[in-house]
Amino acid sequence: MSEPSPASTGAFSALMSRPYILLILCNLFWGGNVVAGKAAVGNIDPYALMVLRWAGAALLVLPFAIEPVRRDWPTIRAKWWLYLFYGAVGYATFNALCYVAAYYTSGFNIGLDQVTINIFVMLLSFILFRTRVRPLQLVGVAITIVGVALTASHGDLSRILALDINFGDLLVLIASLAYAVYSITLRWRPQTDWRSFLLATFIGAALASLVFAATAGGGLAYVASTVPSITPLGWIIAAYTMVLPSIISQMFYVRGVELIGANRASLFINLIPLFGAAGSVLILGERLETFHFIAAALVMSGIVLAEWSARRA
Repeated sequence: MSEPSPASTGAFSALMSRPYILLILCNLFWGGNVVAGKAAVGNIDPYALMVLRWAGAALLVLPFAIEPVRRDWPTIRAKWWLYLFYGAVGYATFNALCYVAAYYTSGFNIGLDQVTINIFVMLLSFILFRTRVRPLQLVGVAITIVGVALTASHGDLSRILALDINFGDLLVLIASLAYAVYSITLRWRPQTDWRSFLLATFIGAALASLVFAATAGGGLAYVASTVPSITPLGWIIAAYTMVLPSIISQMFYVRGVELIGANRASLFINLIPLFGAAGSVLILGERLETFHFIAAALVMSGIVLAEWSARRA
């Protein structure tokens, strides 16, 4: 393989110094992952998809990470548990819950529910680090919560009072909490090469995926038996998830958090519903209900208000 040209290296360095572009692209690919997770139903077992995704991502990164890992090995060996945590919680747990949720709720809902990641990040930042939140930000968050609640209850808020929330939406909310924890803990990310970080965390995610498959997935033998029945579309979905939402998005998100912090970077996650909804309608042919439009308007209004308040600060 030829060495990258100085121009390409310079372009990559320039891209990695622009947090807004990185975070928009990152969430575009994650929005595609929402569509891929929903399209996977009937084409590939969710636990098989998860194992293939993270094991495949680790293998793809490996050739580029060998030298960085050698340099960073003392740090990786000392902080192995932290890399395992990142992979297990931020990658495997989040995606396991979202892929299973696709069997119970729509792709639009899965995308919209993920705006709660930012809410959880703000809450955890305040609890753990006393990060200041302005009153208008809280109002914006409250409006966003109403929008998400409208989605999770499928347009009937009284179902929440009766604790009758769609199971798929509940899984996505739990997944969002897991990813918020991952985002917060990135402030303790060991200072290693990004390729070393990706490989170590992908290995952690692959190991955690095997645990999920062995327990919740019906056993490793059962999950392995579903591989021959994966459709061509299922393999395409697996390939997509290995590259764009895994390698590229995770690299861009980690860099974005480094540049502007978890609180601000997590706001961009609110783009997932837009990209996910567009893909769900255009690719999956999902039908939007009236409550979807109302919920989306509430969520976006809350986001704009919270961001406007944060910028004033």
